[in-house]
Order: sequence, then C-alpha cells, then structure tokens
Amino acid sequence: MRGVVFDGKRAEVVDDLVVRDPAPGEVLVAVSAAGLCHSDLSVVDGTIPFPAPVVLGHEGAGVVEAVGAGVTHVVPGDHVALSTLANCGTCAECDRGRPTMCRWAIGRPGQPFTRGERPVYQFASNSAFAERTVVKAVQAVRIPKDVPPASAALIGCGVLTGVGAVLNRARVDHGESVVVIGTGGIGLNVLQGARIAGASRIVAVDANPAKEAVTRRFGATHFLTSAEGVREVLPTGADHVFECVGRVELIRQAIDLLDRHGQAVLLGVPPAAAEASFRVSSLYLDKSVLGCRYGSSRPQRDIALYTDLYREGRLLLDELVTRTYPVEDFGKAAADAEAGRVARAVLTF
Repeated sequence: MRGVVFDGKRAEVVDDLVVRDPAPGEVLVAVSAAGLCHSDLSVVDGTIPFPAPVVLGHEGAGVVEAVGAGVTHVVPGDHVALSTLANCGTCAECDRGRPTMCRWAIGRPGQPFTRGERPVYQFASNSAFAERTVVKAVQAVRIPKDVPPASAALIGCGVLTGVGAVLNRARVDHGESVVVIGTGGIGLNVLQGARIAGASRIVAVDANPAKEAVTRRFGATHFLTSAEGVREVLPTGADHVFECVGRVELIRQAIDLLDRHGQAVLLGVPPAAAEASFRVSSLYLDKSVLGCRYGSSRPQRDIALYTDLYREGRLLLDELVTRTYPVEDFGKAAADAEAGRVARAVLTF
C-alpha cells in the first residue's frame, strides 16, 4: 500500500508498505484524508527528533475496516476521526480525565508497519499518511457520516490543539481579550476557539498581511502584522496570549503583552533544546506561563463536541481546507505548507 515514509534523510511516497492486523484493543482504519501539519515537517527538518524510518501523518479521518478483540465502540463501516492519544485509560492521569498526561501516550513509538522485512515506526501513534493504519481503540472516535473526510481529518490535531487550548487549558471566559501570535492551522483554530468562548476582543498577529481576511473569518476582531501594535488595541494588555509559532522571541513577546492575571499559552514547537527568557518581575501580578499538550483534550468527548459545533455552523472546518492533494503530490503539499501558501494542506487517498 501507499504511504509517506521519512527514512532519516528525506520523505518520499512509497507503495510497498504493509500494516499488520489489529491486535486486541486496536482498530484498522482505511484512511480517507489526512491533514499536513507542521509537526510532520518538523520531523523531516529535525526540529522534532523521531526514530526512522517512520510513516508520517497524525491528523486523519477514515473508515473502520476491522477491529481487534474487545473493541465495541466502533464497528467496520463506521466513519472515524483519529487522535494521537494512545492513552492507557487506566492510570491515575487517565482516571482524572487528563489523557494528555498519560505516560503510556508519550514517547513509546510502535512499529506496526513493514517494508520488505524491515519494521517501520508509527508517528504520534497514528501515521495517517498511509492508506491504512492501526491505532488503539481509544484513538478512533466515531463521527457522523455527513462530515466530509477532508474536513473531519483536521479535527484530530489542529482543532483539538487550537480550540482545546482555549476551552480546556486557558478556559477563556466571556468578554475576555485574546491575542493570537501566528495564524497558521493552529492559530486559526485558537481564533475560532476564542470566538466560540465569547471573547470580546480577539487580536490576530501575523507578519503576512494576506492573512487578514481569513483571520477575521475565523473570529479575529483586529489584525496586526506586528505585536508592537497590540498595546494600541489593548492598552493594559491581554487576558490571554497564545504563541503559535514556536520562536523564543515571540514567547517573550507573549509574556510581555499580558495584563494583570493574564496567561501566556505556548503552542508553537521550538527546537527541543531551545530556551526562552523573560523578566521574572513581570509575572508577579498573578500572570502565568502555561504549556499545553494537544489542547488538554479528551478526544472521545471533544471530537463529538466539535463535530456538533461544525454541524451547527459554529465551528469552521471546510474553510480550513485550503487545498487537497493526492498522496502522490506530498512533495508539492509540503512545499506549499512550508511556504505558507496554504493554511492546511490535506492529502487524499
């Protein structure tokens, strides 16, 4: 079968992948569509260290083909969105409703694929850039069949991370102010999360002026090409600032833009060894710097919520899909995403 494999030096589309059958507690999914996220590109450029060879992709949707023993919540033929959380469901963190903190869901890459006789790793417990993938049952969330696959694919990373960061981690309240630095796929979802939460002033900051129209569509009330103008809109600072780029100088800006009792939420992914600095005294007025993994999400709950909001017209998904590409055009999709020509490229099978 076809898939996108990174061999440690380059990513290419191959046609000789094999995926094993689902074991107990697992689901085999025929992938219909998969979003190309910058995290996939970060594996290729080394920003995210990951063992190779690996099948890329972690934001997908498809149709259940087979289930392993003990799986009852989905059956063959169900449409599903895939999450990256292969959490155990039984540890203390899972029991507290914090599956993103499950230690079994972090840093344990499996090898359900082979090429020839060589095992191939699975990225983010998902590997949606393959015609078929095997995931833990908890990662396959049933969705209504009227949600288009290319749109449904984007829920599993961009929406869970961006909207979840607003609703679950920052818990933005009605009437509060929000600044979003960087308006790629994650940033746009932060914008619409802030709109859904009822924020009053939502300031999008992006160096590319061509992004103004789309940011306003997703919820921005103001658009700036530099964070230096934020104080003109919010003289005392913002209640919440989301850094969605992953640059240490922008993390410093996010902290400096906070009002009293404000929160800076870090969503961008800088290099693993990157360090940021700030004035310690700037935090004394009850300000906070928050990390956020995967939108502090509970996928089985949140994906159902987001599909309901989509069907009600309150959550935008179709508008995120800038362009679809057949999987054979992965190189073109990656180049367009890297250059910022698309908010979200979607690979189709």
